[in-house]
Amino acid sequence: MKTRSDHLQINYEDSIPNPEYLVKSISEQGYTLESALADLIDNSISAKASNIEILTDLEGPRFKLFIADDGDGMTELELIQNMKFPSSLMESSRDRVDLGRFGLGMKTASFSQTRKFTVLSSKNGSGAYNARTWDVDYLKDVGEWRVIVNTNEEITDILNRFNLLSEQYLNGVKEFEPNTIILWDGLFKFETYLSHENGLKAIKKEIAEVTSDYLSLVFHRFLESKKNPFSIRINNTVLQPFSPFPSDVADLRPLVPKQALFNGEAVKLEGYVLPVRSIDESKQTTSIWTTKFNSLLDLEGIYIYRADRIILFGGWNGLIRKSANLQLARLKVDLGNKIDHLIHLNVSKSQIKIPYELRNAFYRYISELKEEAQKEYFNRGIKRITGSNTKSNTTLFQRKATNKGALVEINEEFPLVENLLASISTKDQSNLRMLIRMINTQINKIRQVHEDVDFEKIEINSSSEEQNLLDTVNHLISSGVPKDVIKDSIIPNMGIKATTIPKSILNLIQ
Repeated sequence: MKTRSDHLQINYEDSIPNPEYLVKSISEQGYTLESALADLIDNSISAKASNIEILTDLEGPRFKLFIADDGDGMTELELIQNMKFPSSLMESSRDRVDLGRFGLGMKTASFSQTRKFTVLSSKNGSGAYNARTWDVDYLKDVGEWRVIVNTNEEITDILNRFNLLSEQYLNGVKEFEPNTIILWDGLFKFETYLSHENGLKAIKKEIAEVTSDYLSLVFHRFLESKKNPFSIRINNTVLQPFSPFPSDVADLRPLVPKQALFNGEAVKLEGYVLPVRSIDESKQTTSIWTTKFNSLLDLEGIYIYRADRIILFGGWNGLIRKSANLQLARLKVDLGNKIDHLIHLNVSKSQIKIPYELRNAFYRYISELKEEAQKEYFNRGIKRITGSNTKSNTTLFQRKATNKGALVEINEEFPLVENLLASISTKDQSNLRMLIRMINTQINKIRQVHEDVDFEKIEINSSSEEQNLLDTVNHLISSGVPKDVIKDSIIPNMGIKATTIPKSILNLIQ
């Protein structure tokens, strides 16, 4: 059957976009200097790089930046393909560890910071470099989509300048042999300052502070890896990983994780409540809770990992508002790269949209996390016991971390309590400890952090918990306390689940 187009002539005209206009437009994708560099680092990781060097060349009138890696590199044909707009289909099947998405990242990230960039690459350390350059001024002159093929002399000049810089800066990677080098020739955002000196100060601050902070957080899983050692050097500094979820801290409290299956991919939600001590500790010069230039409030919220790389952190992505009383709440979310099209990941990998089908699961989990974080925050005035077994005898109440929140308990080593326990009989000690336990239970019920426990989990200072409680119940009965009062008021107020009370005790109070 013939289609309509088979027998009708279609009039058309070419509508080729102006290369200068289009390049400048597509580069405005919400990139900052640090997010642009992160996009290039993604490519390095996908190329199996172990070391990355980011070096600034600020001596001339044009600020320059090099980013080099020792990954697989590219053949000339691969380089030609990767310089195209785009270099691959979004829908193309990718390895689970591939951090790419649009086939635009290297170009858009680079053009967001410079109007001229060159890529040199050598496949698997062959030493034979090929290079191509995109230059907006050249595109403007010729009015056509033309990428510049660099000469051997230009390649040699770039390699020599990079090697010289690498040696001049401190803390270089031993025997580092880059297979891919990207040169940003002119950082226009810093060259528009009224004073060249101010632009120089601004870029130095941006690189040393904001960018270093950002990359040490975003790529912390890679920087922490023992299996596949990985390093990022920025000028004189080798980045140290910053984990927003320090696993070796005993009082970082995890909530029960939840998992949902979405389009065949597992989406895992793990909430964490920072200990209240982090509020004071984060104000110090160095802290395990915050980066050097981000506060607890800056780092509050959702951390979305995609193939081990953080693509979003800080804030709640529009689900709830940031708040000072939630600064102890952090939510870890792990996604695969197979649902990029469903979460609407943008080109700069800095924004996502949580699908409607997942929003309710996020709301429910965040609601639980919010409640637990607020409990921790509002109890910050209560002195905490240290993570060790050391107790303080200077406060009547002490604070104990549990998976349901921080419990407040009467301190039996407080001098008055300790003296009272020492001055009474063993039987009266049991009664007093039962009373203390009841007080502790009621305090924590009011604070909404108490949860009844099974009988075998109660902490009574005796060689036999059951015998201890049995003796106390017998004493209460012989003293004239009604059995129904013991059954309905005294024992439940100790925080024990009624269904787990031993039969020997139940028989006494029936």
